Amino acid sequence: MAASEEAQTNRLTDKNEEFNQSVKEQSSADKHVNNGPQKSSEGSQTEEEGREMYEQTPEDSQVYRASSLPLIHSTENSVRPHPLNLNWAFGINSSLPVFSLLDQDRLAVLYCCSHVAVIYDHTSNSQQLLQGHCSSISCVCVSEDRRWLVTATKGHDSLVIIWDSYTGIPVHTIFECHSEDGVAALALSSDSKYLVTVGAGTVQRVCVWDWTNKTDGPECQVDISPELGCQNHIMFHPTDNSQLLSNSKSHVLFYSWDKGNINYSAPEISDRTFNKAVGSFSQSVFHFGGTQALSVTLAGKLVLWEVQKGPGACPPQSAKATKLIPLQTDGITVMCLCDSFIVTGDVRGRVTFYDENFRLVYCYSEFSSDPIVSISFSKEICSGISVENQEDRTLNAKSLVSRNFVISTASAAVIHVKAQGSVAQTLLKEHSESLSAVACHPKQPLVAMGSHSGILKIWDYERKVAVLSRIFHTEKRIQCITYDPQGFYLAVGFASGTVQVLDACTLQSEGEEDFHLSQDSITHLTFSHNSSYLATADTGKTVMVFYLCKEGSPHVWKYLGKHRSHYKSIQDLMFGVNLDTNEPRLLSLGMDRRLVEYDLQNSKNDELFILGSERIEQTAVPTCMAWYPPLTMEHFLITASDHYKMKLLNATTKMCRKTVLGPAYGSPVKKMLILPPSKDGDPNSHYMAYITQDKVGLQMFPLDGNPYKSSALICHSMGVSSFACSHDNRYIFTAGGEDRTVFSWEISLPALEAAAALGGKDPIPFYTLLEGGKEGELFRAIEDLFYYCQLRNQGIDSMETRRVSNRIPLSEVPDVIRALGFYPTEQELENMLNEVKFSRYAETGKYTTDVDLDEFIKLYVNHRPVFGITRKELYNVFQVLGTPDENGKLVIPREELPELLQSRGEPMTEEELAGCFMTLLGSSTDGGRSEVENSECKDSELPLESKLPPHITLDTLATEILGFSIGTEEHPPEPHLPSSMTS
Repeated sequence: MAASEEAQTNRLTDKNEEFNQSVKEQSSADKHVNNGPQKSSEGSQTEEEGREMYEQTPEDSQVYRASSLPLIHSTENSVRPHPLNLNWAFGINSSLPVFSLLDQDRLAVLYCCSHVAVIYDHTSNSQQLLQGHCSSISCVCVSEDRRWLVTATKGHDSLVIIWDSYTGIPVHTIFECHSEDGVAALALSSDSKYLVTVGAGTVQRVCVWDWTNKTDGPECQVDISPELGCQNHIMFHPTDNSQLLSNSKSHVLFYSWDKGNINYSAPEISDRTFNKAVGSFSQSVFHFGGTQALSVTLAGKLVLWEVQKGPGACPPQSAKATKLIPLQTDGITVMCLCDSFIVTGDVRGRVTFYDENFRLVYCYSEFSSDPIVSISFSKEICSGISVENQEDRTLNAKSLVSRNFVISTASAAVIHVKAQGSVAQTLLKEHSESLSAVACHPKQPLVAMGSHSGILKIWDYERKVAVLSRIFHTEKRIQCITYDPQGFYLAVGFASGTVQVLDACTLQSEGEEDFHLSQDSITHLTFSHNSSYLATADTGKTVMVFYLCKEGSPHVWKYLGKHRSHYKSIQDLMFGVNLDTNEPRLLSLGMDRRLVEYDLQNSKNDELFILGSERIEQTAVPTCMAWYPPLTMEHFLITASDHYKMKLLNATTKMCRKTVLGPAYGSPVKKMLILPPSKDGDPNSHYMAYITQDKVGLQMFPLDGNPYKSSALICHSMGVSSFACSHDNRYIFTAGGEDRTVFSWEISLPALEAAAALGGKDPIPFYTLLEGGKEGELFRAIEDLFYYCQLRNQGIDSMETRRVSNRIPLSEVPDVIRALGFYPTEQELENMLNEVKFSRYAETGKYTTDVDLDEFIKLYVNHRPVFGITRKELYNVFQVLGTPDENGKLVIPREELPELLQSRGEPMTEEELAGCFMTLLGSSTDGGRSEVENSECKDSELPLESKLPPHITLDTLATEILGFSIGTEEHPPEPHLPSSMTS
């Protein structure tokens, strides 16, 4: 293989132009997201670094010079190019194989978790993280010499990336090779020249790529009939690259290909072939001689195929099942060839070695009781063992195993087995089910993780070692966990509704029994600042409170009371501090748009009282909340909503004091967390971490809507469920839920501050939020309206000298806002005016009665909708208010529409409604009504109502009445109207 590797390396390094292009492609594929125009790569190399690297001569190239997998050095003092940098990956995708890379002087393996591939050096306890995908990795393979690694994803944005394992550099990227649904399986040829991929679509496409040459497409491709099942495994012939085989659960396919052409055959096989049950195929391989193939089944049997290759340039390869061998009683999940052995792994965790004639040689049964997912042998033969010199291979079968190997199991365990002595060493043992709970210790470098498998594990994130764990056998599904502010207790909430308070040092339960006071899953846990109260929220919309009884010793937790305070799901729950008495405050936020505060001091005897309940939104749904840092004289509460807005509410009156544009990264902010003040940084600088559906980000304070003060990147492509921040403000930990992974992200605040500085000083960043910027038509329209308001305020017909100013009265703001095509509700207008009116009241004691141009632009871009009205929103309205006609289409009768507009939401008066209809239907040039029409509108139907169709549909309302340009589909996924056309 040394000659093959040298030839392969020379072939690659001679193509610097191709490498430059691949690095550019890789940079464009990365999904590192920012609000501002700055761009950065999520891969292991930035575009600039890659270009500089590959523009060197081949002898200077890192890929060319690399000769082995290097030691992974610490990056303690290295420059952090992005605000958040992936530092460590806790977890493993147990459904994908694990490969052995080195195992003589160092133990190194390759595995995947979420959208990241990990090279883990167990000897030095270090990781090299290969980032480049934006979707979860669906399949992975390595070359025979372990030099090249290939990863691929499913979905519409699927990628195939070939990595150099010695440097961690992506050397080639294939975009949309299976644009329908991504890649389900792949394999490299024995000389690493060719790559085969199998699509994940309903009609699977098999493509063969010569990835070392600059080609736009595959060498050949063929579509597989869906009747042959989903092909989930494929491999090349070990000595003939023109032959391949693949298998589904029901069929094994044999391929022959030449450039531009590929054929396959699917020999029929069923239980009638041998008059015995065959079972579902799990894996297939070519036999040592190449003229036979082997397939193992989940029934513990092996099918022997005779393979024949016909004449011609691209002969159709045929095969026939000749034998059905019952190897073992348990289902076989994996099979591979090693030296002269056929090696299988089964559902009971056994690894069995057979000779070429399928005779049992040795069986390892003491390592695991879980199904084997993969077996990977080292590329070097262990020192002191020579298979060829063994005269009788059956006398000392155990010593004949000449290579160390790594096995992975369905329970997320990775075990390294030494050939000499059969010594097994567990390299990894991670969570095998959904991992949604993560919490950081408030004073020590510890992070706790809990999963649905009932495992609670504590990691030292500085040393990267697990220090404590506990398995819950009765209550398995851990939903959420949290430490108290002193670090004495760790509360655990389960899906069964049980709450346990554990000693943080021993993970043993505090008190004699658990709290099982709810039948609904616990979703939130939070301690008060003095560790005297613990509050929970569950899926039954109920808040429960426990208190620490300090009478006697030791102190015990007792139940205080609960209250079903919301009629929709509880979004967030948190404690605060009463600034006058220093007593805890408890608040909950629900999807019902209500903010509820509880009376802790007067609650007792199984009764939890409510102190107040406020509706804080009209149409938006709040998602989370946090306490605003002490940057102002007022005490604020921050709330985020699904309209991509953040609101500052007065902590006492709950009045909305400010609305700003929140991070807009494809999904609203789901949770947010104020970072603790940095010990080394500016004490007046404050930051916030947040998560969206699949991203984690940082936000600078004060909140003002500046998009350059926020940054985010993909953290879990399948969705992030929870996150936590370390006590020293250095790391953010995100839990991915279904991907069973926790990522550690190192924070670089200077990088975030630099990005904000590059965005420009106030008000320049806000000009970029206007269509066309400062030179665009919208900005000129705002200027014209601004000065027109001054003329109108001074009198249009006045002949006196005009006083030109850059400010307009606050009373003019609603008219300017509406003139720009943004029609806020009366409550939204009140919030806007109050925001300006009270903006300087805490400092000066006086109201603000006017606004300048820059302040108005900030007000406009922060309050207007981020996206226009979508068809989905209008469709939802008709689902609530409409009735189906004879064709099943939702309609609103003409006579009911005025009644609905005058009684639902913010009611309109009859005169207001008539004026709006006259303007919309073109009967009035100024939006008003004539005296004749006013006299006719007494106790009768609205004027112009006869111009409305008898039955108003969604399309009629959108196009004919409101004048919006909207598609004809009933419910398209994402269409929206221009952002200026909102109501």
